[in-house]
Amino acid sequence: MRVIGVDPGLTRCGLGVVDVAPNRTATLVGVGVVGSTHEQTQAVRLLVIADAIDQWLDAFKPDVLAIERVFAQTNLSTVMGVAQVSGVVMVAAARRGIPVAMHTPSEVKAAVTGNGRADKASVTAMVTRLLRLSEPPRPADAADALALAIAHAWRSGNSFAANSEGTTAAQQLWRDAESKSRVKKNKEKPAPKWN
Repeated sequence: MRVIGVDPGLTRCGLGVVDVAPNRTATLVGVGVVGSTHEQTQAVRLLVIADAIDQWLDAFKPDVLAIERVFAQTNLSTVMGVAQVSGVVMVAAARRGIPVAMHTPSEVKAAVTGNGRADKASVTAMVTRLLRLSEPPRPADAADALALAIAHAWRSGNSFAANSEGTTAAQQLWRDAESKSRVKKNKEKPAPKWN
C-alpha cells in the first residue's frame, strides 16, 4: 500500500510518502515540506500548496491520502489556515479518486510510538527507526507527515493481504467477532413486550 501523509499548515505543509508491505514494513518513497510566506496573500499561499499537492499526487500515485484532523487550538487564525489547507488537499485527492483518511495527532502518536502523548522528538525518532533512515527527516512537519502515512497503513489493516472481496484476514476476524457479539447480546436480551 502506498500512502501519502500530509501534515497541513500554511507556512509549512509536511508531505511524506511510504510504501507499506503486507508484513507492516514501511519504506520511505518521498518526503518534503511545502512552504509559503506571510507576505503572500491567503489565496496565493493556498495556491502554492495546491500546486505542490497536485504534483506530489501525480508523481507518487498513492493508494490513499492520510491527513491530520484539525483540532481546536487557542490561535483561531492558525486553526483556520490549517482547515483551509486541509480542504485544498482533500479536494486534490478527491479529483483523482484517492480516498482520504483523517487521524488525530494522538491516534498517530499512539500508532507509531505506543504513546498517544508522545512528544515530537519521540515521533521523529520512531519514524527514523521504522523507515530505517540514517538521519531524522527534517523539519518536524516532514516527520509528522511520514508518521501519518505509517499510522494510517497500520491502523487501517490494509497492510495485510486482502481476499477477493477486498477484506483482509484481520478485518474479517474483527467483523466476525463483532457479529458474534451482537448475536450473543441479542440472545441475552428479553424480547420487548408490546401492549
